[in-house]
This record gives sequence, C-alpha cells and structure tokens, in this order.
Amino acid sequence: MTLKALLVGAGGMGRAWGKMMRYCTDVHIGGWIDVQPDLAAQATDELKLSNVHTGTDFEQALVEVQPDFVVDVTTPEAHHDVTIAALVAGIPVLGEKPMADSMEHARAMVSASEQANVLYMVSQSRRYNAQLHALRRFIDTRIGRLGVLNSDFYIGAHFGGFRDKMLSPLILDMAIHTFDAARFLSNADPVAVYCEEFNPSWSWYKGDACATAIFEMTDGLRYTYCGSWCSEGAHTSWDGEWRAVGSYGSVLWDGHTAPCADVVQQRGGFYSETESQTIESDQDFVSGIEGALHDFLHALKTGSTPMGECHDNIKSLAMVFGAIESAQTKQRVVFSEL
Repeated sequence: MTLKALLVGAGGMGRAWGKMMRYCTDVHIGGWIDVQPDLAAQATDELKLSNVHTGTDFEQALVEVQPDFVVDVTTPEAHHDVTIAALVAGIPVLGEKPMADSMEHARAMVSASEQANVLYMVSQSRRYNAQLHALRRFIDTRIGRLGVLNSDFYIGAHFGGFRDKMLSPLILDMAIHTFDAARFLSNADPVAVYCEEFNPSWSWYKGDACATAIFEMTDGLRYTYCGSWCSEGAHTSWDGEWRAVGSYGSVLWDGHTAPCADVVQQRGGFYSETESQTIESDQDFVSGIEGALHDFLHALKTGSTPMGECHDNIKSLAMVFGAIESAQTKQRVVFSEL
C-alpha cells in the first residue's frame, strides 16, 4: 500500500528527505510546501517529481493534498504549529529533531497527539545505526547492570550561519542525538543533571560551544557527557565515542568501527580475568532518516510503537533543556521539577 506524504520544508534537510522518499516504493510525495515562495517548486523540479502540490500555505495544502501523513522538516520554532495543525486534522506526523524549541511547546504537541489519538514520531535519525543497536544488545545480554556510561563528542564544525549566533549551539542543536543515544543504550531515563557550558578564547561561536554534564539516570546509573563544537583536529565521529561499564565488563565504541568489549571470565586477583570480544552488527540494517521513515511507515501499517514516538522522545528533549537550565543557574536540575 502506497501512502501519500505532505513534506513541509524545502531547505537542505527537507531536500534530503525528499530525495530519500522519492525512491521509497511505499510513499508518494503528494505535496511539498515551504514558507519561501517557489522554494518547494524548485525542489520538486530538481528531483524531477510530478503531480506534486507546491506552495506556502500549510492549511491549504492539508485540504488540497489530503495526505496520509506529514513530514515536518521546518525549523524547530515552527514544529509546534505545523505538528499541532496536522494532528488536529487527524493526520500522523513524522517530524525532524528537536521536537520543539521549548518544553512547553513539546508538552502541547504530545497532548495534541493524545487528544487526536494520532501518531506523532520524531526522527531521531542517529538511533538508526547498526553498530549502536549491536552495542545495545551486547549491553543487555553480556555486560550486566550498567553503573557508568560515558560519551565524548569533539568536532570543530565551521558551519557559518545561524549556529554561530546561537546561545547554546552544542547542546541545543547537536547534543540531543548523544543524549538520546544514552537513553537508548542504557534503557534508562534522566532523574537529574548538573551541567557547565563554556567557550574557549578561540571559539568562533557567539554562544558556549563546549559543555560537560553529569546526568543521574534511573536505576542509579551515572551518564557523563563531554563535548565541544570548536575542537580543531582529532575529531570524534558524529556519533561520539562511548564507554559503558557494567557488572560483568566494559564496552567501547568509537562511532566508526565495530564496538569491542572486555567481558569478565573469572574474578579474583588484582584484575579479574577478561576476554576481549568484537561485537558484530546487522549488515542489512536500514540507517539514518531512511530507517526512521521505515519505522514510521511500519507503525502506521501495524499499530506498533516506533522509536522516537513523542511520549518517549520528549524525555531526550528534556535532557537538553535540563542541561541548559543547569548551566544557566549553576544548579543541579531535577527533571520532575523541570
């Protein structure tokens, strides 16, 4: 069964979604709009799409296209209005991260999904990584109860444009991927956070481009995040570098190669005896935004709950705003009070 999509947003990321969806046999792009006049029409021409409604008016497009779902690839500030309008009309939404520009808006979007009883999923695309899933399975089955989870993210990204002027460019625009991966790997949720943001003298960002955060997670886990978007050279992967420490061993993942582990074989002596193991991943895994789309379509057709469903994803978003609030107030933030 082919489902009709209305794509909202024709910028760089919107065009990446359009190009990917063009080759998905389960999807027909019935409409594409953008607030900039003619931008969506230009995108459809570039991708050689035909019979596509284009324009700038979202409400009109909902009526004209009658889509089976909406893909929201607008700016974070626009996610709230686009998503709620679609949900109120009874149309499922697959939206880009972050869910919203504030927790207040995010809660309103989740509430709209509940009231309409319609699926709203956030495309947390870096969850769709075969090595990440292999690492999660290994933690679940071989490492035992996690006590420590660490991640490092160091990339000197010279974007130019709006990111250079953001107040919290690293945490607000990028760290949600890493925070969400931490929740996925640990199967734990945030309880409290203490975070510091700072900006080295050589940084080309107006806002603080570096951060260190300590998260208290459920089940007693501590998750630590260290990151910088102005670190020249010796870059980590975009997925970061990870260490997970459990009762039966430790696992390392550099975000590029297969995760590796030292698993306890025998306790005793100064060091326990361990065995090194490499963790193989599924070679047929569908990754990135394509993986998110497949998960969303499967949920529409079967009623299953996809990764990134709004009730789950809002917990990752809360980690972002909790960390920012902690850095601003220089106080530990408890998520139940956020």
